[in-house]
Amino acid sequence: MDRRSLIKNAGLAGVLAAGVAPAVQAQTPAIRWRLASSFPKALDTIYGGAEAFSRKIKEMSGGKFEISVHAAGELMPALGVVDGVQSGTTEIAHTAPYYFFGKNEAFAIGGAIPFGMNSRQMTAWMNHGNGRKLMNEFYAGYNLVSFQGGNTGAQMGGWYRKEIKSPADIKGLKFRVGGFAGRVIERMGGVPQNIPGGEIYQALEKGTIDAAEWIGPYDDQKLGLGKVAPVYHYPGWWEGGLEVSFYVNNKAYEALPAEYKAMIDAASAYAHVDMQAKYDAFNPVALKQIAASGVKVLPFPTPVLQASYKAAMEVYAELDKKNPQWKKIYDDYRKFQRDQLFWFRVNEARFDGFMQSIKGF
Repeated sequence: MDRRSLIKNAGLAGVLAAGVAPAVQAQTPAIRWRLASSFPKALDTIYGGAEAFSRKIKEMSGGKFEISVHAAGELMPALGVVDGVQSGTTEIAHTAPYYFFGKNEAFAIGGAIPFGMNSRQMTAWMNHGNGRKLMNEFYAGYNLVSFQGGNTGAQMGGWYRKEIKSPADIKGLKFRVGGFAGRVIERMGGVPQNIPGGEIYQALEKGTIDAAEWIGPYDDQKLGLGKVAPVYHYPGWWEGGLEVSFYVNNKAYEALPAEYKAMIDAASAYAHVDMQAKYDAFNPVALKQIAASGVKVLPFPTPVLQASYKAAMEVYAELDKKNPQWKKIYDDYRKFQRDQLFWFRVNEARFDGFMQSIKGF
């Protein structure tokens, strides 16, 4: 029986059983890529997003498309990954977009901006609003195409040697804060420091900085920050939901067969959901352990949040006037966020607030 007769008479099930499908798969080339992460290997949540992505790519391709994952510093510095992918030194990176606001502030919108959207709202904007389209139009100027790479959820407000009681306590504070939020801290009189995650503990321990934020209880506990700073504030108003991204070199992506492009899309979606689920699952236990260790877990006073919001809005107003790429994306972002806040205020937040108010649950 020839191949055409087999397909006609046996149908798809017969084709697969007869081993014809592997012949089709054999037509796809074997490809090996390298992925540069901006995160240390010890953080199985945020660094683990790249590993989950790579594993799914390998599984879906039957081992023909492999992406080796390299922690920050192995192929290039943590904050050098955009340059690496842009130049083609490596094909793909996994990173926080706001690390690169120094190139253009619009990078930050693809990750998290102060008083921005939470994780669900950000995913909605990216997938069913104009988010991914607008960000990829912007990234094209850097030879990049982006894919969702995870979300941390709302982050904590960081670790401090002294309690923050008023906006005045921000003045002169040497504060390690990720990316774009430093612009707001600076406007409030603080001294922002953009330090990679793997270097935070040493800087805080040596007194090079007075305070540091990273992500949340599970990751912060792994970095041991409670050993060198006794106060843990919340919430991280600069990161209501950090979207992590996969950046792929445009030429490398366009050279892929269609089925491999589809695998990147599917694997990135898997890694995105998996990361958020890990943080939601692991943070509560870690927070209880941190509180039990004697660390003071305290909310930012309302005046601090109000002053921070005012400073952020001033920064945005200035950027609207001087950066047209920022303004184009930010206008769409804020319009989408207003609708999201309306919906959450009516229903989602009301339900969550009630459940959280139940005593003894």
